[in-house]
Amino acid sequence: MGLRRWLRSACCCCPCRCLEEPARPEKEPLVSGNNPYSSFGATLDRDDEKNLWSMPHDVSHTEADDDRILYNLIVIRNQQTKDSEEWQRLNYDIYSLRQIRREVRNRWGFQREADSLLSVTKLSTMSDSKNTRKAREMLLKLAEETSIFPASWELSERYLLVVDRLIALDAAEEFFKIASRTYPKKPGVPCLVDGQKKLHYLPFPSP
Repeated sequence: MGLRRWLRSACCCCPCRCLEEPARPEKEPLVSGNNPYSSFGATLDRDDEKNLWSMPHDVSHTEADDDRILYNLIVIRNQQTKDSEEWQRLNYDIYSLRQIRREVRNRWGFQREADSLLSVTKLSTMSDSKNTRKAREMLLKLAEETSIFPASWELSERYLLVVDRLIALDAAEEFFKIASRTYPKKPGVPCLVDGQKKLHYLPFPSP
């Protein structure tokens, strides 16, 4: 399920709808006694820094296609003998996906408050429900009028939360101007394909 499709739909609707890598297997069920998420804080932050989940509130990591792919690779890798040929192959694939996510996040790092702006975990919430519609519109604008995201990138809840923070700081428009200069739209790159215009409503967890 892509957030891009939902954003396009929600922006046309009434605003009232807006409202590691430990040695143990990663992302075990929350009821597991060995679960690394048995407590929040530093452990959760370290895991999120490694995986940068597109939908941090989805504890199953199955709702977003890219989260599901990464999650499944982690599970399969951890079933292999460490340092075996298959383990190393899967580990490289996991590293590659994480690196793409880091590179996208780094494109947002030209703001002075980058560290606090970009820190998103399952505990993060929208700062103000009244900003939700504006945040959706700005995220779509960034995706369609700049190259801050790769052409094939599915827009994620993570960056909707970041845009919400920019709005709260009254810095969203300035951020867009800088992004437009730093990552101008490349000629010939399409915005939204037809299949992405069919949208799904994706509610946010209540604060």
